Amino acid sequence: QVQVVESGGGLVQAGGSLRLSCVVSGRAFSALGMSWFRQAPGKEREFVAAISRGGNTTSYVDSVKGRFTISRDNPRNTVFLQMNSLKPEDTAVYYCAASRRVIATDVGYVDYWGQGTQVTVSS
Repeated sequence: QVQVVESGGGLVQAGGSLRLSCVVSGRAFSALGMSWFRQAPGKEREFVAAISRGGNTTSYVDSVKGRFTISRDNPRNTVFLQMNSLKPEDTAVYYCAASRRVIATDVGYVDYWGQGTQVTVSS
């Protein structure tokens, strides 16, 4: 059974930074495309960032380009989301996601979900 566990959420002021981490077990990490999604109350789950199996390709939603960076450390089975210049509208539960596809930029491509970690950005 594949397990996806994210951590690193918290409360920060606007303009601050957080780094989310996600550890995957139960499957060869290098065979999984990894993504981050987020969901605010009353809203659809939204794609945020994705990275391909080998880390050669990344993709971001327009609203976070230039502020967020996704990366992965395959020997450690870990993916990161570095979030800088945070805005109140970034407030959401952030979910780590694993896909058997090379890269996953849509919820329909996700095979395994983490439990979510809350990110709250105060004004």
